[in-house]
Parts: sequence; C-alpha cells; structure tokens
Amino acid sequence: MNGINIFINFQSTILSVTEAVLPLVILFLIFQLLMLRLPRRYVVTILKGTLLASAGLLLFLQGVYISFLPFGRAIGEALGTLPHRWLLMPFGILLGFFTTWGEPSVRILADQVEQASSGSIRRLTVLYAICTGVALIVGLGMLRIGYGIPLLHILIPGYALVLVIIWFSDKEFLSIAIDAGGVATGPMANTFLLALALGASSSMGGQDPIIHGLGLVALIALAPIISVMVLGFVLAIQKRRMLLKKGK
Repeated sequence: MNGINIFINFQSTILSVTEAVLPLVILFLIFQLLMLRLPRRYVVTILKGTLLASAGLLLFLQGVYISFLPFGRAIGEALGTLPHRWLLMPFGILLGFFTTWGEPSVRILADQVEQASSGSIRRLTVLYAICTGVALIVGLGMLRIGYGIPLLHILIPGYALVLVIIWFSDKEFLSIAIDAGGVATGPMANTFLLALALGASSSMGGQDPIIHGLGLVALIALAPIISVMVLGFVLAIQKRRMLLKKGK
C-alpha cells in the first residue's frame, strides 16, 4: 500500500504563500523607510513573526490540499448516495456547526468583540450565534443541492430579510454582523464545506456540480449577518426587561 505523499504540489504551495506575503513585506519596508521609522529591534521582531506566519500558512495550505479537500469531497460523495435526500440537511447542519466552530477567523472576531465591548458581549455568545447561523444555512444549502433548488431562490429572500432587519437592528450589532459574514467564509468554509458541496452534487445523478455544488460560500456569508442581528434583538429585549424590573 502506497503512503500519502505529503509534499505533493509543495512547490506550488510555496509559490502561493510567497505571492501572498512578499508584497506585504515590501510595503511594510517602504513605510518603515519613509514614515514609520520604528526601532530596529521592533522591525526584526515583526519580520520574525512574518516568517513564522508564512511557515504556518504554508503548512496549513499544504494540509488543506492533501487532507481537507479530499476528505470533504469524500464525505460529500457519501452523503450524495443517501436514499433520502432530506437527510442531507441534518448532516449539513452538524458539519456546518463544527466546521465553523473550528474557524480561526470566527474565534478572533469573537475575542475582539468581547474586548471592544469590555465584556458586555460575551465571546461564546457571539461564537454560538455565528456557528448556529452557518449550521442552518449549510443544512439548507445541502438540501438545495439534493432537490436542485436554484441558488437565487434562497439568496434573494435572504438578503431582502437582511435589508429589513437592518432598519430595526442595533448599530452595534449591525457592525458585528457584517464582519461576521466576512470571517465565516474563512479557510475552513472555503475548503472543507465547499468540497463537501461539490462532492455531494457530483455523486447525484442529474446534478451539475458547477450549478448546484458552487454557491454554498455565498450562503455562508449571508447566515451570520442574520443570526448576529437576531442575537442583538434578543439581548436588547433582555436588557429592556431588566430595566423594567429595576424600575419596579
């Protein structure tokens, strides 16, 4: 039995990381020479951190290529063969929740929200809101794949709902919600969940992976906007009830 070659396409991954990081390093050095004038020790520390980040990004992308993508596609293909297509939804909810739970960018946002709000908005509360929203939309997205529902039939009502909620939403949670929509489509969603959708659509007869498999990331970007603004409504109602109790 042949082992897995963990260095397959490694040169291509190195090139991708270099193309992503090198322009930022060059820009930093230009700003350092012209404007920043930071102490030499501080510059060395930043460059060392950049090197560590590049190494981490390199290992992550290589791991994605040899693990997450084939793993997600294999699970998707297995789910696509289920006898009842409605079963795609609960599996999608489960996988969507735990994939988002492990999303580094989502955790960073939750930490920053807690710090910026001085602890009034808890990290876990934000994390659960984003993960729940993504879980539900991934479940709906998998159901869309199973029954061939057009993507616009979900996207248009979804964004129409966002426009309605924005008028009544707390400004504080509106900003968090919009950022949450961006961070939820991080590397985990763009690799594992996208591969999951493509695998499911490719294993179903009569489903075009381009039409039905793609589009899940767009749905994932939508879900946290709605779920975080709903969280804002819930917390606002709780705050009003507490104020009424104190008034009595």
